[in-house]
Amino acid sequence: MDKITLNIQETSNPTIIKMEAPVFLVKNNYEFKNIDEAKNSPLAQQLFYLPFVKTVYISGNFIAIERYSIVEWMDVQNEVAEQIEDYLNSGNPVVLDDESKKKVPVTIYAENTPNPSVMKYVANKKLVAAIHEFKSIDDTSHAPLATALFHFPFVKEVFMDENYISITKYDMADWNEVSMELREFIRNYITDGKEIIDENAMLTSNKNIITDTAFEALDTTSKEIINIIEEYIKPAVASDGGNILFESYDENSNMVKVILQGACSGCPSSTFTLKNGIETMLKEMLHNPQLRVEAING
Repeated sequence: MDKITLNIQETSNPTIIKMEAPVFLVKNNYEFKNIDEAKNSPLAQQLFYLPFVKTVYISGNFIAIERYSIVEWMDVQNEVAEQIEDYLNSGNPVVLDDESKKKVPVTIYAENTPNPSVMKYVANKKLVAAIHEFKSIDDTSHAPLATALFHFPFVKEVFMDENYISITKYDMADWNEVSMELREFIRNYITDGKEIIDENAMLTSNKNIITDTAFEALDTTSKEIINIIEEYIKPAVASDGGNILFESYDENSNMVKVILQGACSGCPSSTFTLKNGIETMLKEMLHNPQLRVEAING
């Protein structure tokens, strides 16, 4: 076997440098933030003994390292590359469990939604612990699966909740042509045991989630509206691949504002249908015929 020589590459982040090998090093993607997390990677552990190493990324045929600001890469990159080359050429494993990473049996089926631009992909297992909505790839720093999905040129938005993923496409694509490809990609991604959401990230990416403290500070009518939405409206909306959130209630104008997400957001019919359905239900249950609802796309 030829001696491995690394190609040093700069990245768009000046604190991260990439060392590319002429051969594949691992089959999966790894990120280690400290030496304890790197217990299954002897190479990453070795790198953490360097005082300026902050994070180690190992994927495919490259190793990327994020540094602390105590050094500049131009001063140390050659020595680091040489150290990695020596390790790789020794024949020792880069990651101990790379070959034996367990497969996770999973079934994914595609389900149409009332929104012709959105397809719902349902799994036979729980995927996330809370709702996550991604309007662009810029929102996905804590969501590797969402990041991967945005690499498909026809994916416009991604919405995750419990055991399903709703994907909004651009008009350029036809579901008949791309749905199977997305279904297989999601199934293989989950089967390979790859990370869906960074468990160290926030429980939800929604800025509109009402905390217990905020709920207790609301007026009585707002609390009643939230309870009605949670108990009667949200389950029906979720079955269509979407979500609804309470935003505000104005007692003076009798106006309730709600936010639509997932398949409901931007749906040609949902804003009108949900607005009137919610309005009718709230008017009856709150005994307020003057009440109005404004539905906002998330």
